[in-house]
Amino acid sequence: MAEVRGSSGPERWQTLLAVGLGLAVIGSLVAAGAGTVAAQADPDDNGTVSEAAYVDPAPEKGDPYYEAAADDGSWVSYENPRDEYRSPYLGDGSGKICVSLVNENGDPVIGESVPNTSVTVPTGGATTWHSDADPMTVQFPMDDHHEFPLDGDQFGTSPDVAQGDGYMDSHCLEFHGNPEDATLTYGEAEISGEHADRIDVAGYIQQEPAGDGWDTDIDPIAAAEPYEEAGGGWTYDAAENSTHGQAVVVLQLDAPADERFDPDGSNGPSNASDPASAGENDDDDENAESGDQMPGFGVVGALVALSVAVLARRRGYSSR
Repeated sequence: MAEVRGSSGPERWQTLLAVGLGLAVIGSLVAAGAGTVAAQADPDDNGTVSEAAYVDPAPEKGDPYYEAAADDGSWVSYENPRDEYRSPYLGDGSGKICVSLVNENGDPVIGESVPNTSVTVPTGGATTWHSDADPMTVQFPMDDHHEFPLDGDQFGTSPDVAQGDGYMDSHCLEFHGNPEDATLTYGEAEISGEHADRIDVAGYIQQEPAGDGWDTDIDPIAAAEPYEEAGGGWTYDAAENSTHGQAVVVLQLDAPADERFDPDGSNGPSNASDPASAGENDDDDENAESGDQMPGFGVVGALVALSVAVLARRRGYSSR
């Protein structure tokens, strides 16, 4: 600073400019580094998943697994191997208990990423006669343990489908023949097994449609409620045309960030099986890597060059 104080006229201003530009360079480097840290601080918020969506189109009319639909378009039903009728048949009380497992993006999956893991939903005495309902247990991956991994289209809408969006998204058991004044109860979901720590219970969705069918125009994660708020069961009321009820246990995968991938294939080893493609991208990858290590380097380089030029001009000015 002594040199600056001892300078005067153009020499002083050129020195101040050089110092200012140098400080700007340091500020740019600090800001760029902070930006990199900030970008890497939240690896979960990047749309990656631990399991790709399971796409299972719902049966259409003419398909042997398409069962029936309401004349007014209020509901549609598909064949389900877990659909049972009470014997003796005691009334028109019917319903479903379902499990819907979604990935980190909220897309339906069948648990391929969480093998040797299961969820158990206790049920009350009103459904103990059902072979799959005392309790209801779903093992993952569903396609290894259950006929029809997904048999319900519980969520979404489509103008071409009476209910749902035309894609299966839930694993359900169905029951018919309960007394029309029966009370059905279910307990809180219990997750156990090898990957139990990778599944969160997002909540429960319970509806007693009073004859109007299940409302599918909801987002399962947003609509899920804590067990106590959802209800834990319902009582049929034939006088109110409420002889049907449903509940869905919504589960969501939550794997470590470093074990997820981009479901769109825009990152990860998407070119690993194509050596030619990988070779063509080597230069781009190196440039991208350099850019990641020093973000904003173009701006910083320009400031450095300008600082050097000013210092050189000042040196030449002083020599005169």
